[in-house]
Amino acid sequence: MKQVNMSKPASRTPKTSAAIARPKPLHEAAIERLRDMIVEGDLAAGERLNDAKLAALLHVSRTPIREAIKLLANEGLVELLPGRGARVAALALETISEMFEVIAGLERHACELAAERMGAGAFEALQRKHERMVRCFSTGERRAYFKLNHEIHLALVAASENAILQGLHATLIARARRARYAALQSPARWAEAMGEHEALMAALRARDARRAGEIMQAHDRRTAQAILERLGRGASGAAPAGIGENTAMVG
Repeated sequence: MKQVNMSKPASRTPKTSAAIARPKPLHEAAIERLRDMIVEGDLAAGERLNDAKLAALLHVSRTPIREAIKLLANEGLVELLPGRGARVAALALETISEMFEVIAGLERHACELAAERMGAGAFEALQRKHERMVRCFSTGERRAYFKLNHEIHLALVAASENAILQGLHATLIARARRARYAALQSPARWAEAMGEHEALMAALRARDARRAGEIMQAHDRRTAQAILERLGRGASGAAPAGIGENTAMVG
């Protein structure tokens, strides 16, 4: 298979304002924006969600904000407080550990299937995303890197061509994104994660299903360990109740 030139420059992701663009239905746009704000730490764990303030920030009415909060509660990102509104949910470390055990297995199998089933066009599209992610890493653009990283993980699961696997993965991905974003505070882990993605692309290019699966599973396990260490378990053996402050991210 023809190798894509890794030196090809990629355009930078433009920084967008908080206001929601109108083409999408407002409730869908509100869900996406609030989800990103929680995942990326703009809304911290434990922070109360004031629908009036959020509506003003996003330039929408309170109705789509309320709908978004309810749906994000179903994803585990928001905690509803009967009679008292809602707040950003904390992530218990036990939940992170268990979640990544499942995700590591799902994404390993997805990569094995993708290595066998992915067509040349799909691989070229994945390679282009990877190149853009490399560019973001080299220039230190964390949010743009994380967005592309997330898209790559989704593309690999989609390339498995297994609808059941995709459905199971989708039920965990929102909370996984938030946990991943909490661990790339360490420059060493960010560089390590980038290297793992480079190795994964090489395995996929070679159609080495076993190797691709092994790399992805190890990648996810290291991600989980980085989160646990970042939040105290790795050093002390005792886990705090949850994530309660803004941190950074992981791939």
